[in-house]
Amino acid sequence: MSEKILVTYASRTGTTAEVAEAIGHILSEGNDRIDVLPMTEVSDLTPYRAVIAGSAIQAAQWLPEAQQFIKTHQADLSGKTFAIFTVCMTMAMPNGGKYRNIVAEWLEPVRRLVRPVDEAYFAGSLDIAKVQGFGNRIKFRLSVLLGVWKTGDHRNWDAIRSWANKQQIILDV
Repeated sequence: MSEKILVTYASRTGTTAEVAEAIGHILSEGNDRIDVLPMTEVSDLTPYRAVIAGSAIQAAQWLPEAQQFIKTHQADLSGKTFAIFTVCMTMAMPNGGKYRNIVAEWLEPVRRLVRPVDEAYFAGSLDIAKVQGFGNRIKFRLSVLLGVWKTGDHRNWDAIRSWANKQQIILDV
């Protein structure tokens, strides 16, 4: 069996990609057994003994390509150590931690297909200029004006590092 581990992601604005890169960097610690790739570039999981998959949230669900990745690779993922992370602006709301259970519910479609050994929920980053679609940008601007969200980077890098270090134990890296 391969010793390689895949960290794969779906991202719209690059925020989730940066989280995946950070997780991959922590797991690699100078070796080349870790691949960090967008889900759209992964066609075969045979080379990997474990997979960490992450996605941004859009409309209360993982991005479409992330959902498709899970469906396409369901059988392979079921036979590997599999962990997931989610990057979501809901976690950046005031008292965002109280929304953790709601965000966790949004991952039920993933859990119905493959049961992860671990899950993490991280706040994201909001740069309205990077939001796709004029209507979506207006919605985010209104949400900022109403105090639902604040623009800026809300990722807790200590929490991300801590979760990645936990994965080193789970994955026996």
